Amino acid sequence: MLGYHPFRYQPFRGLYLTYQVVLTTLVWVPIWTLISLPPFLRPRASWDFRRAFWVRVLRHLGYVETMVGSVPAPPNHTALVEGVKGLWIEPVPHLIVGEIKETAVADNVQAIRIPGYWTDTKGSDIPIGQAPILGEKVLYHLHGGGYVALSGNPRDPTAAIGRQVMRYYKPILRTFSIEYRLSQALPNTPANPFPAALIDAIAGYNYLVNVVGFSQADIIVQGDSAGGNLAIALTRYLLDNQGRSDVDIPAPPGALLLLSPWADIGTSHERPNSTFYTFTNSDYILADKYGDLAYKRAAIVGPFGLGAAETNRYISPASLHPIANSNTKGGLFKGFPRTFINAGGAEMLRDQIRTLRKKMVEDMGEGEGKGQVEYYEAPDAIHDYLVFNWHEPERTETLKRIAEWLGAGSA
Repeated sequence: MLGYHPFRYQPFRGLYLTYQVVLTTLVWVPIWTLISLPPFLRPRASWDFRRAFWVRVLRHLGYVETMVGSVPAPPNHTALVEGVKGLWIEPVPHLIVGEIKETAVADNVQAIRIPGYWTDTKGSDIPIGQAPILGEKVLYHLHGGGYVALSGNPRDPTAAIGRQVMRYYKPILRTFSIEYRLSQALPNTPANPFPAALIDAIAGYNYLVNVVGFSQADIIVQGDSAGGNLAIALTRYLLDNQGRSDVDIPAPPGALLLLSPWADIGTSHERPNSTFYTFTNSDYILADKYGDLAYKRAAIVGPFGLGAAETNRYISPASLHPIANSNTKGGLFKGFPRTFINAGGAEMLRDQIRTLRKKMVEDMGEGEGKGQVEYYEAPDAIHDYLVFNWHEPERTETLKRIAEWLGAGSA
């Protein structure tokens, strides 16, 4: 084992990537093609050739990134991406209070300005920051990437989720996303631990409410993978600090879309016979075979300590361990807005997503249509499958379910 990101610097990075391009083209692609042809050699016999092939490709790309870092390096919070609808979102240090403020001070995390991006529904060209029209909903997109990768800009792969949700649910005319700060840990220079991303998400939410003018009831917060974790943390923060006399915290959003949420950043679900181990061949998440999740955990918690990944309600709300420092009134999810949760039936995080559902149902109730918690598990689907246009029919079926659920809540 060479360690994490051993070839992150040039010239070794370039040499390693060249080696991988040649090896993949001449060796791995032919092998993946051959072993994906017979159904009995696919990770799941029910999969078609395309899905079996692309999951192997994604897993290999993930391995390469453990060697060199993100390929290519994603845009970050220090600059706006050109050629898309972007603007700077001003920090709101006065809205950072209580427990999160104390944690930010302890971790030396400050509120800073970050890029924000708008994506309009197909065929529209809405001016940046235009006030909402009557009946308009907005999707607040928090991207995945394990808190260490990917981007909020409209060219990022995760932006496809927002475009597709708008396609199927017409009251949403535009999606807003933020370039929250990505975390880093050794061997890279440690940076932006919890609660950096949460502070940035609060700034983006404040922009929608107090600058653009959206009613909180018309905001749908959507997060995939780590973005789902962040969506829960944002909602929890807004709820925890309602009614304070010293600051006017905006009310929680009207709805949550948690798509393959990474709800337990700790290790409580890494147990024998859990999907974390039994579904390793049917998903592209690398688990800790190459230190990937260990790196992400260390990057997120920073000096806060790995124990926080096990018991902190802001970091691991689906943990099977007792949640520490609970400030809840009547349950961990009491007061949360209507929530749609989805999982892939072949993804490694399925067990923890089911735990999240169980906890939310206990506190909020469940039911079809207008129920407070709606859960949809797509058989044979992988992690964050809504990102991939080849992942059919589950992708379209899920988007239709989301649209129906959103429509029922507005009826």
